[in-house]
Formats: sequence, structure tokens, C-alpha cells
Amino acid sequence: MSSVTSPSTRATPFPPCSPTWCGRRRGLRLEGPTDWLAVAFGALVVLYALLPQSILGGGATHKGVVYGTRHDLLPVLAYFLGSRLALSGEERRDLCRTVLLTAAGVALYGLFDVYLVPLSWWRLSSGWFSDQLGLTYTGLSGLPENFVYNQGGGVIFRRLTSSFLSPLATGYLLVVALFFIPLRGRRYGPALAVLLFAALLLTHTRAALLALVLGLVVLAVLRRAAFPAVLAVLVAVLGFAFVKSYPHVAPRAHFTASELREQEANAHRHPQVSHDATSANESSTSEHLASLRSGIRTVLHHPWGYGVGNAGVTAERTNVKVEAGESTYTEVGVETGLLGALVFAAWIVALLVRVRSVAWFAAAFAAMAFVALQTDMIGIPWLGVALFALAGAEVSRERNFSAPVE
Repeated sequence: MSSVTSPSTRATPFPPCSPTWCGRRRGLRLEGPTDWLAVAFGALVVLYALLPQSILGGGATHKGVVYGTRHDLLPVLAYFLGSRLALSGEERRDLCRTVLLTAAGVALYGLFDVYLVPLSWWRLSSGWFSDQLGLTYTGLSGLPENFVYNQGGGVIFRRLTSSFLSPLATGYLLVVALFFIPLRGRRYGPALAVLLFAALLLTHTRAALLALVLGLVVLAVLRRAAFPAVLAVLVAVLGFAFVKSYPHVAPRAHFTASELREQEANAHRHPQVSHDATSANESSTSEHLASLRSGIRTVLHHPWGYGVGNAGVTAERTNVKVEAGESTYTEVGVETGLLGALVFAAWIVALLVRVRSVAWFAAAFAAMAFVALQTDMIGIPWLGVALFALAGAEVSRERNFSAPVE
């Protein structure tokens, strides 16, 4: 949706190569708040990886520390990679096309899978999650529970997971890609937007839909244009209606007898939750909010942090206590302390401020910054690498276009 603004950005979402941009060599010199904050956060991650767990009160294993360090440093390294590439205008346009082609392939494969591949086939393949990821799921014969939408009564509805094997990760890719589409000046734009949005709806990922609405609002504000705001309202209305009517359009399946027993036992443990996907008391929404509140309390009560490897999937995979999960900000706070969480949040804000002149990318980045409130955003490799590398490239472009010609 990069072309909903000025005509100059319709055909070329990235500015063409210029002597100022292409001729300037990029070294290792740190420039501006985004570089310094990235280094500060990376330094905190390394420090907390080296500090003994016994001092901090954490219980991470050596493997967990290695996994956690890789997890936390991935966006930092990707950012510096992107900021030092010095891409030409054509290379940057190729990156845009690559993102769109990737998203289109993910959407098409996901639509094929969700309607034509039965859930019973996926049940037979569920060992991948335990064998490769070290994660144990019980509610859906070894599959993650979010593979389906459970409305109660033993009937379940497939969610689009595609090649990411996750409705959330798939949904977030599609949200980012939607902002890369040139709706004007490209004949394929509207059709591609419809394809990606249809796949996004079938992920049944409400956080992704809310993030898309927020991103469109940011785009409208940055561009001072009404069209993105109209799109935001349209997405909100269509998203609400689709989520509400999901059981009427999604592929239907049933729990097995053993799965049903597990679901009934879980229902007794959480008797007050709702099965209405648009309710604030819906089970998934309640769990996300409870996890966020719990993570915030943990960070505030233990502000010096537990050390790397004590949060999220890393802790779960290495069989240690999960001090905080799901939210990127609380996971970072648990691992690197309140200071680490504040530095990371400041880095995200600084990146948003720096790339605001590229409104469509700023909108996509703002959408993912919102998603990070309830999802381990940097734990999704595509976002941790591609999004932050592109952010680094945008920051570098801004600096070089504002620098004097040498």
C-alpha cells in the first residue's frame, strides 16, 4: 500500500540510485541514536549471557543461554547488515518484489493447504514440533493448539498456517507485505492485495488484523491522506465480520476422543472463558492479556533480570521455568532486566522516527511493534531478519540522502 500517496512513489517505492547514495562507503562507524541503541541492547544481551545464572536468580541451561543469545541478537545483527549494504535503487526494488513474491507464495500455499489437506494428515506429522523444536503439545495430538479455532462442542475449524506452520507468523508476514503493494501504477496491485488479505483473514489472527488497522492509521497520519484511513475502517469492519462468521466459512474438523478429553479437562481449569472470538473474555485473548500482565509484574518485581534463556520458547524448549512469555517486551525485560527492556523499546521508537519519511515502511514497522506486545515478534525469523534488515537499509538511505555529496 505504498502508493496511496504521492505519484512519485507509485512506480518506484524506493528512490533511484544517486551518487550520494551509491558512492558513499559504509564503514563500522556508529551514526545516530538507532546505531547506538542497537549496540547498547546487544551489549546488554552479551552481558546477561555471560553473568552467572546463580547471581541473577535464573535457571537457564548452557544450551538455553546460547539459544536465547541468538534469539535476542538476531534483529541487531540483521539491522547492521541492512544498514551497511548500500543497496542501489534497483536492488531495493528487487527486495520489495521478493517480499511480495514470498507473501503471494505463502498465501497461495496456505489457501491450498487449509481447504484441501485434512487435519488428520497434519496429526500424523505432528512429531516435527517435538523432534525438531523440543515443544510438547497435548491438546491437538501433538500439534499446536492454534492450528485450529475451537468454538466448543467438539467441532474445530482450521486456520491458515501455510509454510510457517503457524497462523500468527503467517499473518504477520502478510500484514507487512500488504504495505509493500503499489496499489496505483501496477495492474497486479489490487489483485495481490485481495489475495493477501483473504489469506490473512483465514489465519484468524485478530492481532494481525488490529496491527493492519493501526498501520493504516499511521500511514494516513504520516501521509496526511484520507485513503489509508478509509482502508483502515474497511479492514476493521471486514475483519470483525469475518472473525464473527468464521465457523461458516472455515474448513471444519472434529477433535479425536483423546483430544476431547484433554479439552474437557482444560475447560474445567478455565471455566469462565468465552468461545466468542470477538469477546475480550475469549480464551486466547484472556491468555494473551494474562501473560502480558504477568510478564510486566515479573519485570517490575525483578528489575535486574533473570539472564538470557529464561523466557519464552527458549525456556520452554530447555525445560526451565518460563519467567515471561509471548510479549517481546516482557521477554526482553526478564532476560536483560528493566534497563534492557527500556533500551529495546527506545530502539524500536528511534527506528520508527528515523524511517517516518518512508511512510509505508514506517506503517509496516509500527504494526509489528504493536504485535510485539502480545507476540515474540523477534522470535519469528522472517521478522527478526528481513524486517530489521530492511529497517537498517531505510535508516542508511535516510542518512546518505541527507549527507553532502563528497
